[in-house]
Amino acid sequence: MAGMTLLEMTVVILVLLSLITVLFFGAQAWKRGSDRALCIIHIQNVQKGVRSYSNLYGFSPGGNAPNLQSQVIGFGRFIESTPVCPGSGSYTFGQTYGADTVPPMGSLYMECSLAISDQHIPDVTSDW
Repeated sequence: MAGMTLLEMTVVILVLLSLITVLFFGAQAWKRGSDRALCIIHIQNVQKGVRSYSNLYGFSPGGNAPNLQSQVIGFGRFIESTPVCPGSGSYTFGQTYGADTVPPMGSLYMECSLAISDQHIPDVTSDW
């Protein structure tokens, strides 16, 4: 017999479609995970910039540092440009303690709007 029946062809197509569907779900999960990781890296970099600025200029945690965001983020500063959340979230600066306040150790200066829904928040920040 030299050919394939219609039933065999249908089974092959269904198997291929099933594999492609699994591949798409896996790619979506990978993308969400990589977006979360990059968002946390952005938060960590800004946190390091705030800590570096406060240490360099003598501002203590919880102290007032005028124009903190513009002193940390900008051309020639600790962070070159304002980060953008890869998961289409938005960042807020100083939401908890104020935009011009150096946050206490373990508290974040920059937070992502996707922190609740997609877990765009670091697991441990006690040493930040």
